[in-house]
Amino acid sequence: MLIQMTMSSECELAVVTGASTGIGAATAHELARRGFHVLAGVRRDRDADAIRAPGIEPLIVDITDPDHVQTLATRVYEDPQRRRLRALVNNAGVGVNVPVETYPLDEWRCLFEVNLFGHIAVTQALLPALIRAQGRVVNISSVGGRIAMPTYGPYAATKFSLEAVSDALRRELAPSGVRVVVVEPGAIKTEMPGRAIATAADLASRMTATQRQRYGALVHAINAQTDAHSGRGLPPQAAADVIARAVTVRHPRTRYTVGREAALLALVRVLPDRMLDRMLAAALRPYRANAMAMSASATSR
Repeated sequence: MLIQMTMSSECELAVVTGASTGIGAATAHELARRGFHVLAGVRRDRDADAIRAPGIEPLIVDITDPDHVQTLATRVYEDPQRRRLRALVNNAGVGVNVPVETYPLDEWRCLFEVNLFGHIAVTQALLPALIRAQGRVVNISSVGGRIAMPTYGPYAATKFSLEAVSDALRRELAPSGVRVVVVEPGAIKTEMPGRAIATAADLASRMTATQRQRYGALVHAINAQTDAHSGRGLPPQAAADVIARAVTVRHPRTRYTVGREAALLALVRVLPDRMLDRMLAAALRPYRANAMAMSASATSR
């Protein structure tokens, strides 16, 4: 029988950003269940009240706000029980599905602030504590961090970048004993897909007539596909279990996938780009056909 060795938490600290709902909240509860004292980063007071529980200490943390990041770092370095920081789980993020051409440049910058630069800021602030504890950095990427489907360009760009940063950081910190792990969830039943669809609909309403003609059916098709896949997604606890394993197992893998979409990542490694393009287009075709039929029906009224 294979026995997987895990590291004892000994009531050590773990930081989880984006812990208000979904994967972040499930991860905070799972790590607390395993004996960690979790500093759970949330955006609002009502989210703090909702997640507060034994072993979970909510903190208001906007990872794009330097003052919030500094407050989090101070809390870690001045822990009254002098607990070590065993893990940082960089989970905060926002999703958006929108064609590259139609996404305003300022929005691109805001997306990168949340999905990439904020994680770098938190990581930089907490690395000395993680190095002292020979702890873990667990970056929550996505299947979209390895494959960019149509209208996923902005979101995938942030996740591709996070994967690159994770690879570099893993190699830089290996001599210090800090392990850097990437977790790549596929379809998970969280609020993010619904928010991404709402954002896509808002941005679509602001397209020019030419852009709507070019991308309207595509955006509707992607939204329908996203809605269908998220409805069949795994519960957040499935991702939380994998993240907790990445935090506690003695010899973690460099990457973990969660969900059925992991099979896509295997195809990325072996298929020529053009063939993969055709496969993705074929998977989208039924949704595109429905979107075009709905548009034609609306026009004829």
